[in-house]
Amino acid sequence: MVGSGRAAEISVQETSYDRGSELKAFDETKAGVKGLVDSGVSKVPQIFIHPSERLEHRTPSTSKNPVNVPFIDLEAIDKDPIKRKGIVDKVRDASETWGFFQVVNHGIPVGVLEEMDAGARRFFDQDIEVKKTFYTRDVTKRFVYNSNFDLHTAPVANWRDTFFSYMAPYPPKPEELPGACRDIMMEFSKQVTSLGISLLGLLSEALGLRTDHLEKMDCAEGLALISHYYPACPEPELTLGTSKHSDNDFLTVLLQDQIGGLQMLHQDRWVDIPPVPGALVINIGDLMQASFSFISVLMAE
Repeated sequence: MVGSGRAAEISVQETSYDRGSELKAFDETKAGVKGLVDSGVSKVPQIFIHPSERLEHRTPSTSKNPVNVPFIDLEAIDKDPIKRKGIVDKVRDASETWGFFQVVNHGIPVGVLEEMDAGARRFFDQDIEVKKTFYTRDVTKRFVYNSNFDLHTAPVANWRDTFFSYMAPYPPKPEELPGACRDIMMEFSKQVTSLGISLLGLLSEALGLRTDHLEKMDCAEGLALISHYYPACPEPELTLGTSKHSDNDFLTVLLQDQIGGLQMLHQDRWVDIPPVPGALVINIGDLMQASFSFISVLMAE
């Protein structure tokens, strides 16, 4: 009788859960995950609950032998040839072995980094009716705000809201960006573009090419600015802010806030990347990683 009762309970739950309808209802609020939290939700909705096997890496690393992501100081890269060669060697090793590294003395003022973080928070914290005017699934818009770009196609949703804008090669007009973060988006993009060109120069040399090789291939032409917001979760053990993925670009320059939570997969092990004030995380994207793999094969032969 207990077994039959349990079977009946499962049957009722499965019948009553209409994922498509719940996704549609959530999307139509245009309030995102933050809207759920602001409404006082105490349980994670079913659309956000991940299978247990996808949550295995969510616990911070507790190894007695912690692994540290490479840290590279970019100071004087354009003034000291000997120091630059040492930096190029570090970039090559980090790119081939890790696909990630952190940089300091990268040339972007700390004030700009802090204001970018503050500007993103201003956008997500502003009145919901203001944010709704930017909520869209139309990725051709100059500024896109929504929750989960793949909400209707992914097997499970992530606990986050996002805004993004293509800042290059055809930047939006200032009036097309929200006032809460307009100025800093433009300034941060300019600064990151300059850093990106410097990094591409180091990567070109690491590949045994001319300094300007990757830049001349237009690897620095496009720039997408993406900001993720992870509201406090009432049941964090059931969901994720971001699923396991790789970046399908040349290079990602990532600014963390001081909350942390970023992890990378290294040698079949999840490694924490703790936030460091003033540092930026550099992720070698799929397109660039393929170049390093190709060069490594040639050198091995």
